[in-house]
Amino acid sequence: MSKFDYNKIMPRYSAIAVLMTLIALTVVARASYIMTAKRDYWMKVADRVKKDSVEVIPTRGNILSCDGQLLASSLPEFKVYMDFKQLYNAKTDSLWQEKLDSICMGLNRIFPERSTAAFKAHLEQGRREMKRHWPVWPKRIDYNTYSQVKQLPVFRLSKLKSGFHWEELNSRERPYGTLAGRTVGDMYAAMNNGRTPRCGLELSYDSLLRGTNGIKHRRKVLNKFLDIVDTPPIAGADIVTTIDVEMQDLAERAVIDELKIIDGNVGVAIVMEVKTGDIKAIVNMEKCIDGEYREIKNHAVSDLLEPGSVFKPVSMLTVLEDGMCDTTKTVDTGGGIWPMYGRQMKDHNWRRGGYGMMNLPKTLKVSSNIGVSRIVDEYYHANPEKFVEGVHRSGITADLHIPIVGAASGIVRMPKKNKRGEWTNWSNTALPWMSIGYETQIPPISTLAFYNAIANDGKMMQPRFVKAAVKDGKVIEEFPPQVVAGHEQIASPKVIKWMQEMLTKVVSEGLGRKAGSETFAVAGKTGTAQISKGAAGYKSGRVDYLLSFAGFFPADAPRYSCIVCIQKSGLPASGGGMSGVVFHHIAEGIMAKSIRLDVSDARDSTSILMPDVKEGNILSADFVLSHLGIKTNADFRSQAPIKQAVWGTVKMADNHVSLVKKKESDNKLIPDVIGMGARDAVYLIEKRGVRCRINGRGKIVEQSLPAGHYIRKGDVCTLTLK
Repeated sequence: MSKFDYNKIMPRYSAIAVLMTLIALTVVARASYIMTAKRDYWMKVADRVKKDSVEVIPTRGNILSCDGQLLASSLPEFKVYMDFKQLYNAKTDSLWQEKLDSICMGLNRIFPERSTAAFKAHLEQGRREMKRHWPVWPKRIDYNTYSQVKQLPVFRLSKLKSGFHWEELNSRERPYGTLAGRTVGDMYAAMNNGRTPRCGLELSYDSLLRGTNGIKHRRKVLNKFLDIVDTPPIAGADIVTTIDVEMQDLAERAVIDELKIIDGNVGVAIVMEVKTGDIKAIVNMEKCIDGEYREIKNHAVSDLLEPGSVFKPVSMLTVLEDGMCDTTKTVDTGGGIWPMYGRQMKDHNWRRGGYGMMNLPKTLKVSSNIGVSRIVDEYYHANPEKFVEGVHRSGITADLHIPIVGAASGIVRMPKKNKRGEWTNWSNTALPWMSIGYETQIPPISTLAFYNAIANDGKMMQPRFVKAAVKDGKVIEEFPPQVVAGHEQIASPKVIKWMQEMLTKVVSEGLGRKAGSETFAVAGKTGTAQISKGAAGYKSGRVDYLLSFAGFFPADAPRYSCIVCIQKSGLPASGGGMSGVVFHHIAEGIMAKSIRLDVSDARDSTSILMPDVKEGNILSADFVLSHLGIKTNADFRSQAPIKQAVWGTVKMADNHVSLVKKKESDNKLIPDVIGMGARDAVYLIEKRGVRCRINGRGKIVEQSLPAGHYIRKGDVCTLTLK
């Protein structure tokens, strides 16, 4: 007989089948409802737990000096917040109340600008209002500070328990502060999370520095967000600049010191390497409203001003290169005032009677406005186009391809005539005044490029700011020195030689003496020009001056060229006496770097070499004394292979030092270490089995266990250094 009872089983099966069908229909109906009526709501929920195609920002490349020192680097910064609603949901509210005082005291210790009570009131306000993104501290903090905050009570718990969370931001840091700040450049802090370059090399080489963004997507798994990287980011390359940190610092200090003395408005200095065109230093100091000097604008590459007398060598080079005359040419400058087509041309010494008759080299040496303008006007008055062509040929108006936004090229207008043969942009006085640096607009870097070409035997080098781009220790792109197109030789070798000799005499015998040096020859030219005030011209209240000195050094074998430009209001104003002094300090400082002296040069032959040698490592003392040429007679020499020995009282005779090894019995007494460095003091004491603690830096000024103290087990000696 079958055990299957059809009458009992089938009703139960039917009931289960009907129930399952109803459940299935309910699920389908519910799914249809969610897919239609609730679609928008659940799409928003999905957006909260997942996010696709999220950009991953790469690490921005560093900007390095010519010797690899960091000028700009990317570092993380943080903003810290509290989510008080999450704190309440995690049921750690009671812990927060218990630890609030400790948290506020810790925050006051980290941020002393705000009191403990102020922190407590601020955090209690956020808790009362149940804020989800309440700032613990309103400013960005660095990683070290963030780590300290994260170690405070409650904050050290996980985000879900504590509600403490943070936002990581990109920060561009400059280890040398504002050094070459306008040239290195900076970033807009408020744009694109601080990743948008603002100026300088940061902007010009952004394509190399910024790298390539990556892609990731985010998913919420087990109540935690998980980042899954689809395309990893590619970090930016480092760029190696031509800036020399020491030269830059030297130039900045020299410019600022002189600006403070003369109450100047703007100070510019550029140092260029003659053979390569490398910019070793570039300074752009401007007086701010608070009286301090800072870099606000890159005046060195963008200021289009009339250069004044530093332009005169361009005029003389043009005359000589066109073969109009040679250096024996003479010109009458009269009593220092000469009529020029209805205007008066004056020399700087016109009140003292002028210079009278002089030859062409002397016109540069004494910076005679009359001499230069009369020579140029004599040869080019009927054909001024030829003179302007010669000026363009000198390269002072060439496009130097400066990789800094805002850089300008020199402007010297070409004379033009209409169909009737009348000048449309020219006058009889234009040529004489143009020849001495007026009616032109030349940025300082273009003037320097011209002087650098004179120093470089006529070859004009393009100013170079960046040498290479480096990635993972490998050079991925090089930027070799380049000659300015069309200016491989701005004049014949003979004319260049004449110019070098004349510029050297300007410093050795002429008005540029203050730029010179007693140890090496300097060549260059001074310049003092009134600054035009637009429609108001040159005479609108107090007169502003542009004071310049451009040149190169050493004159007999040029290594560096330099230009210094200072803008100031009112008299006294002297290119040689003010800018020339800055040039002198820069040149002296740079050349001093190149001096390499042997240690024997420091020895005084008239003195008795009896050094004050204290206790310490006998091998180290013997090494130093031997290299200073002082004979020693250390009694440990035959005790090889001893690696270190301690020596005590030093016995000294004429020009002789005896290093005597200390007796073993002395090891039971604390030695006298006052006046020693930390290394020797710690070695002497810890060798005897006594632990040392060190406070401060410098030399030992106090020891807690006095000299001669009998050593006992467990003794600790505290050393105070100052």
